[in-house]
Formats: sequence, C-alpha cells, structure tokens
Amino acid sequence: MKKGFYLVMIAQAFSSVADNALLIAAIALIADLQGPDWMAPMMKWWFALAYVALAAFVGAFADAFPKGKVMFITNAIKVGGCLLMFYCQSLGLANDEQLFLVFCAYTLVGIGAAAYSPAKYGIVTEMLPPELLVKGNSWIEGLTVLSIIAGTVLGGVLINPAVSQVLLAQPWINALVQTRTEAAILCIGVVYLLAAATNLLIPSTNVRYPKQHRNPFTLISDFGGYVRILWRDKIGQISLAVTTLFWGAGATLQFIVIEWGARHLGYRLDQASVLMGVAAIGTVGGSILAGRVPLKRALSVLPVGVIMGFAVMFMPIVHERWAVYTVLLIIGGLSGFFVVPLNALLQHRGHVLLSAGHSIAVQNFNEQLNILLMLALYSLMLWLNLPINVIIIIFGLLVASLMLLFIHWNRCNHRADPRLENTIGQHGHGQALRH
Repeated sequence: MKKGFYLVMIAQAFSSVADNALLIAAIALIADLQGPDWMAPMMKWWFALAYVALAAFVGAFADAFPKGKVMFITNAIKVGGCLLMFYCQSLGLANDEQLFLVFCAYTLVGIGAAAYSPAKYGIVTEMLPPELLVKGNSWIEGLTVLSIIAGTVLGGVLINPAVSQVLLAQPWINALVQTRTEAAILCIGVVYLLAAATNLLIPSTNVRYPKQHRNPFTLISDFGGYVRILWRDKIGQISLAVTTLFWGAGATLQFIVIEWGARHLGYRLDQASVLMGVAAIGTVGGSILAGRVPLKRALSVLPVGVIMGFAVMFMPIVHERWAVYTVLLIIGGLSGFFVVPLNALLQHRGHVLLSAGHSIAVQNFNEQLNILLMLALYSLMLWLNLPINVIIIIFGLLVASLMLLFIHWNRCNHRADPRLENTIGQHGHGQALRH
C-alpha cells in the first residue's frame, strides 16, 4: 500500500469520527430543545437528501481536481455546518427557530459529505490495482466503522452529564460555551480541523480525466446516462442493489438502536450510543474477514445478507447486557462481511465502465435515495406510535426478503450469461488518462 493510501485512511477516520459525534450531539440538542421523536431521523433524512440532490454534480467536481484537494474543500464545508450548529444556541432564538437551524446545519454537513465521498472512494480506485481493491476496501471500511465507533462513543461521552460538567469547568471552554451541547460541538469542530490538516498532506495520484462539463443540464443528462450504464451492467446492478440496501438499512438501524435502547432497555442517549459502537465493532471484524474474499468471489457472500436480516429479529427478545452485545456484534459482523466485497466489486465495475468520481456519485445517489425512503418509512412508523420491537421485526423481514430477491436476480443473470464471472477483475480505462 502506498503512503498516500494511509493518509486517505487517516483523513477519512477523523472526518467520520466528527460526522458521527456531531450526529449524537445534534440528537442531544433536539432533546434539549424538546423536539419530537421523529425529528432526529428526519434530520438524517435531510443529510441524505444532499447526496441525492447533488449526485449529478459531485462526481464531476471530484474528477475535475486532485482528490486530496477536493477532500479538503468539502471538509471545510462540514466545518461550516458544525459552526452553524454551534452558534445557533447563542442567537437568542425560540426553540422552533433553533430546531430549524439545527436542520440547516446538519444539511450543510451533508452537502460537504456528499461532495467528500466521491473523492474519498475515487482516490482508492486511483491508488490501488483491481487485485488490491477488496483488501483496500476492507481497510477503508474497517477503519470507517472504527471511526463510527469512536465518533458515536465520543458523542455519547461529550454529552454525558459528568463529562459536560468537567468540560464547562475549563476556563477556555467556559469562556466560549454555556451548554453541554455547545461544549460537545466545540470539541467536534477540533476533530474536523484535524481531518482538514490531513487532507492537505495527501499526494496527487497523477490521474487526470477529460475536462468536466459545467452546464448543469448537461451534467444532469450525463449523470442519468451513468446511472443507466451501471444498472444495465449485469454485475454492477447486483452489487449496486445490495450496497444500496445495506446503507439504507444501516442508516435506519442506527436510529432504531437508539430508540430500542431507550424503550426496550431503558438507556439514556449517551448509553444507547455505546450500543451503536458495539454493532460497529462487529462490522470491523466482519470487514477484516471479508478482506480474504477475492474480487472474483465477491458475489458468493450474498446469502450472508439474508442471515443478517434474520439476526436483527433477535433484538426484541434479549434483555441482559451480554445477550444484547452478542446480538449486536453478530449483526455488525455479518453486515461487514457481506458488504465489503460487494462494495469493492461495485467500485471496480464503476471504474471500468465510467470513472472513479462518477461511479461513486452514482453509488451515493442510489444509496442515499434508499436512505431517504427507509428513514421516511421509519419516521412514519414512529409517528404512528408503533412499538419499537414491531418496527424491528418489520425491518428484519424487509432486509431478508430483499436479499433473497437479489440472490434470485443474480442467479438469473448468470444463467443468461455463464461468462459473467470471467469479466470480474478485468482492467478497464473508464474515462481516466494516466500521465
């Protein structure tokens, strides 16, 4: 692995830690402002909406400049969202107005994340040959999940009443903030700055793409073509369908675990955030094991997704801490094992057919569109006051059923063209020109 690859990993880790810690801080701020239960998942909904709305443009932006520089610029946008959330509490506004600003602030972070993602994943395909993509993705996904653990736990720690008291007792912090959420967001802003500093150290990969269009209508038209190319590809469509389901389910499960911790286990928000970290630890283990799966065998892990859907349905029947942690570790491990090879396969296929930036933008568009759908469905179920355990059963059955459908779809594709397996791992030029 090249030195630049490790810098990408470090920058991604800092940025992901801050994103997930900020989510917990924002949920705590909504609770402090007495916002309704459905508001937290809807805030994530607006975050995902940024990915969908900007999908046609961020791929071109990522391919127009060195991706390390793009990561720096987009991380700066995240810092802007963090600052807006920080200052919204000191403007003397009514609770409803502050809640609206929290939505706006997290949406701004979403805009930064939407533009950050094609550069982050695209630079991996530029740095590594196809035979190292699964291993590289295993490292990236493993570290990303570790950073989710660290960020989630950091957010929970920062809003813990005892820790908040210690932070607010520090003269340099007390001079700037008045509340526990302000103190938490200030600390999270420092992590974003560390990510920005690391971005500046990432070397250029010397990969150049043709000059990108600037006309928005042309970009939207071209993007529609990119979406059709990946969905029509017999290998791309399966990996795209599975990763789309995984990220939509993962984003929803994040909120389900928090609500389940509160209603089923009686946990506070900072305690429930630890549960998300436990599931993430399992995902790290699964991601590490997935690094042994060769790219040509990526589709063989599809049945693991079915098992994961059924594993989720064990959540309502566990109460003891050891049982709770075991179930969450299993869910995380299964999800990490089956998504890493398919994510690598999709990135490779997109790089062959399109380009690094555009293929990741197509992937993000589909994944975030599913996040919008699944979070809206979850928010509706909360609004209807469905018991959290009923929601979990519905969620698990949905994931398992869709994975069975994708397995059948994949088998039909291979029956129609038995040579499909031989096309995996082949080099392609996409739209890149290496100098």
